Amino acid sequence: MNTRRDKDMELALDLPARSTHREARPAPAERSSDGELLQRIADGDREAFDVLYRRFVRPVFALALRRLGDRGRAEDATQETFTSIWRSAPSYKPERGPGGPWLFAVARNAIVDRGRVRSEPPVETPTDAPEPGIGPPERAEAGWVSWRVHRALEELPQTERTVIELAYWGGLSQSEVADYLNVPLGTVKTRTRSGLHRLADLLEGELE
Repeated sequence: MNTRRDKDMELALDLPARSTHREARPAPAERSSDGELLQRIADGDREAFDVLYRRFVRPVFALALRRLGDRGRAEDATQETFTSIWRSAPSYKPERGPGGPWLFAVARNAIVDRGRVRSEPPVETPTDAPEPGIGPPERAEAGWVSWRVHRALEELPQTERTVIELAYWGGLSQSEVADYLNVPLGTVKTRTRSGLHRLADLLEGELE
């Protein structure tokens, strides 16, 4: 997409207003991490949203176009992604990981939803039916496992942690991770293998 198209897409989002009252002015948004931007967006910071949009609109559109194969549907999915980010930013929890993988998970959901518009008839699924075999003990164990994995990820080198988070939390393929990080595919594969081996060593005996 060119700059004009990026701007048109941004203007088409028609984001709802949110209170922007703050007691102190934060640091410039351009110097904020992805996670910090999401936290500021949760407070209604439109400047932070604009920075995050410029930072991610191209890779999100490229991902949507690659998976949907249609420019119009990819643009729709990209708009839906950033509208969802504005609305759901308060649900982002920085202690669970950086902002980039969270954003790509939102994008993946928007792309899947857009792909279903033409490929599948609407199906009504029950939402109140309890999941069999899942009770408080199982949920507690799953919560502990998730917490321990996140703690172990924090002990990895940043380069290895990033590729694993983008792949497993962001839902990107290794080729898409390579495109997003602008590194060779072989580098992504090497970092992934090394990171998974480190994780296995860190979690050995704990998740049996």
